[in-house]
Amino acid sequence: MEKTLKDLSGKLADYIRFAIVLLAVGVFFYLGVIVPAVHEVKWHDEAMAITSVLTLGTSIFFFAKVKKYKKMISDMTDNDM
Repeated sequence: MEKTLKDLSGKLADYIRFAIVLLAVGVFFYLGVIVPAVHEVKWHDEAMAITSVLTLGTSIFFFAKVKKYKKMISDMTDNDM
């Protein structure tokens, strides 16, 4: 039981880090789309927009996993007492 709780806490910390990093990367790609730039290649804006959506979506996925693991840890500690 203690090892499972420790493993879940480790996963929780990792998923929080992944989510925050992906959120920051997604915001930077979004800023690259909305800030006007002079460039010759047309597909840069589309590529940055798609990458921004993918990283923000992945960040939301990890935040959902964080919520799930927090609930699991909470349930384990409530049942333990």
